[in-house]
Amino acid sequence: MIQELNTVLKPTPLPDFVETQYVRDIIDRALAYIQAGFPVHFRGPSGTGKTTMAMHLASKLGRPVVIIHGDAEYKTSDLIGGESGYSFKKLDDRFIHTVHKYQEDMTKQWVNNRLTQAVKYGFTLVYDEFTRSRPEANNILLPILQERMMSTPSIKEEEAYLKVHEDFCAIFTSNPEEYAGVNRTQDALRDRMVTMDLDHFDYQTELQIVIAKSQLPYEEAEIIVKIVRGLRESGKTEFDPTIRGAIMIAKTLAVLGILPSKTDKKFRVICQDILTSETSRIGSKTNQERVRAIVEELIVTLT
Repeated sequence: MIQELNTVLKPTPLPDFVETQYVRDIIDRALAYIQAGFPVHFRGPSGTGKTTMAMHLASKLGRPVVIIHGDAEYKTSDLIGGESGYSFKKLDDRFIHTVHKYQEDMTKQWVNNRLTQAVKYGFTLVYDEFTRSRPEANNILLPILQERMMSTPSIKEEEAYLKVHEDFCAIFTSNPEEYAGVNRTQDALRDRMVTMDLDHFDYQTELQIVIAKSQLPYEEAEIIVKIVRGLRESGKTEFDPTIRGAIMIAKTLAVLGILPSKTDKKFRVICQDILTSETSRIGSKTNQERVRAIVEELIVTLT
């Protein structure tokens, strides 16, 4: 059993996790859904804290955690396990010295993967970006979430069906379907979970996160957050800048010992580099110039 459970994590709250009222409201609702017996699905654009919310929610449940990251190459066996290798048993019977009985048996070995471990032992499953796996691989989740039963292709009769442990619960995350590499969720699976659509954090939450991650003073962190939010609200970029952009800027400034200032060229260049990277997939000159112009305007206004 020790060998089988080497992929299990002990959930602990992140030391710099910020729990504002905005975050607390989401977690409280998600806990209520899980306590009512429903899986929770955090859906939203990149940078809206889906995975962090999922792990924080898992820590609130107090059970060991099994994490699966969605992958287009997954098959059902990558989730539940399969037959891997063989076990050998050899009998050499010489009880009667004149009789020599020799017998050798070879049987296939069944090895559990992470989903089976969570189902069997009642762990919390965090299935991150589950829509990046193909729908046919995720079909095994349907009877687990609805009938609380899992079937396996094991040739052993006692392993063919596994009852879901009463403490098992599942937390899913995903990007919207228009994102590259994302598959459409089958309706039957979507119908078995409560989907909570997450958007960018509110102002105070973004500010507190940037302060916690960078240790910058309040006033300096506020300037960075206002620049990122101003660019986002302009609606003129290919993609909205996220909290990650604000954290990257703040951490870089903290390392360099630079404070946000309209007279500091390095500060402006760092903002432009990071926010251009965040807001465009192809890095067009048009986007670069647009971001540069907006950032310059915001810096002059806010500092």
